[in-house]
Amino acid sequence: MKQALFFAGKKAFRALLLLLGVSVASFLLLCASPLDPLRTNVGQAALGSMSQEQVAQLEAYWGADQPPVERYLGWLAGAVRGDLGTSLLYRQPVLTVIGQRLGSSLWLLLTAWVLSGVLGLALGITAGAFRGRWPDKLIRGWCLVISSTPAFWLALLFLLLFSVWLGWLPIGLSVPIGVEEEAVTLADRLQHALLPALTLSVTGVSNIALHTREKLVDVLGSDYILLARARGEREGAIVLRHGLRNVALPALTLQFGSVGEIIGGSVLVEQVFSYPGLGQAAVTAGLGSDLPLLLGVTLVTSGLVFGGNLLADLLYGVIDPRMKRGEGRP
Repeated sequence: MKQALFFAGKKAFRALLLLLGVSVASFLLLCASPLDPLRTNVGQAALGSMSQEQVAQLEAYWGADQPPVERYLGWLAGAVRGDLGTSLLYRQPVLTVIGQRLGSSLWLLLTAWVLSGVLGLALGITAGAFRGRWPDKLIRGWCLVISSTPAFWLALLFLLLFSVWLGWLPIGLSVPIGVEEEAVTLADRLQHALLPALTLSVTGVSNIALHTREKLVDVLGSDYILLARARGEREGAIVLRHGLRNVALPALTLQFGSVGEIIGGSVLVEQVFSYPGLGQAAVTAGLGSDLPLLLGVTLVTSGLVFGGNLLADLLYGVIDPRMKRGEGRP
């Protein structure tokens, strides 16, 4: 019990340090941005026609009249109380905007995460089991090509192929155009999220597949696998009984470690498909100098990444009981 409490306390302390560091880095990057919030959101022509009092009111609204340190400390004091402030662009509480966008992004991120893990593990095991033969060469070549392909270019290619040429899937957005929210069905949301999720999953498959292949090749070359072959075990049974067990922990680590990559890739993919998720909200907040919204989105996405790594640590003991007893390390 004491060990579990110590583990939980240590993880919570690391999470707080992570969120604090991420918020400071995001704030400094936004302060260093050459974009002027007044010119970006109001326009140079409109500013020129305003009085000094109106300009002063706009500076107070966008926080341009406050020193950066004072502005950040004011935001941090509210964040400690659970108040992330009000979005300057949407004029709504940041938590409300994030809640609306997170609901759309979860369909996309969860589908892409599951597809990339399942496909990556299956392709990696197939390539490792057929080492040196044509399935292995085909899978490795495909993974190397996809890993060097930008996510936004792949999104444009899928959009052109499946939406423009074939007309199978919607061209963008998360719901059909002109349909009231009450009339939108689950099938409509899944149909609109399928193409962005497919793009994200394809870009995340390569890393998992290549690492799984290398681990399986090492396992199949070990002495106990040679003994299993000498006993007359079939190759398929060897891969499933011995190989799959040994690649489970590395595959699990890569799967939960890919949460950050999928969230980062969703920023570009959501822009291409005009998908109203957290990634698009982060881009809008950055270009519009909406500091409260940008810091809120950053904290939420950082928490998702940390939560994925924490869940992976907890699952280690389920897959391999020796981890729980402290007899091994992942």
